[in-house]
Amino acid sequence: MPRQPIVILGGFLISPEAYAPMVARLKQLSGQPVKLAPVSKAEWLLTVFAFAWARILDRVATTVAELAAHSPTGRVTLIGHSSGGIMLRLLLDDAPFQGRSYDGKALADTLVMLGSPHTALKATVLRQMVQRRLPGTPFADRVSYVSVAGDLDLESATPMARRLAPTAYRNSTGDAHDHGDGLVPVASALLEGSTPLVLPGVAHGGAFGPSWYGSPEVVERWWALAQEAESSSSARSGAGCRGIAEER
Repeated sequence: MPRQPIVILGGFLISPEAYAPMVARLKQLSGQPVKLAPVSKAEWLLTVFAFAWARILDRVATTVAELAAHSPTGRVTLIGHSSGGIMLRLLLDDAPFQGRSYDGKALADTLVMLGSPHTALKATVLRQMVQRRLPGTPFADRVSYVSVAGDLDLESATPMARRLAPTAYRNSTGDAHDHGDGLVPVASALLEGSTPLVLPGVAHGGAFGPSWYGSPEVVERWWALAQEAESSSSARSGAGCRGIAEER
């Protein structure tokens, strides 16, 4: 399968430094440029407003266009962690958002979402908007969607994860004892219609457990699935639901 550049959009209030191991490992695995969209904590705090989403997506779209222009395939792979995965779903759309039309699907053919809270009983207004406007995988004929969920044993998690998980799970699924990565339940992270992967022992972030989506050894596990999904995407003739790939 041809290799292509990678663009990463991180999660709410997570510093760019936290993604350095992920970026480094993806560069090794892909042999291609990997860029993390720079978003400050102040900018994340403003994402309760639609204009702040648009400002971040503008930056991602610019990075995507720059890397796609020099890509062997003319396209890029998108990776979104947590809230970043929700925002990248919106980037794919060609319908206007805040006066802009991104149409990211023209330049990106794979979207990997890591611990992204796609559904929740108490979702923010903008997350509800994305789920209402773009339910499931509407561009599956052109984009391979991969959703990755962590299934963390809270007994081995950090004190913060043990403290936050019950409330976070209850707000998402109504079950305080649900399974998840310490912040996002498995059921919320697996986008309907996507290729799903559940990773035992994986936490939402480094503050939740020693092994998280950005840990180099974990990156290898979900990256392998992303490669498989992209290969099958190029072989299929039309849209459809791909088979489940899950680790227990």
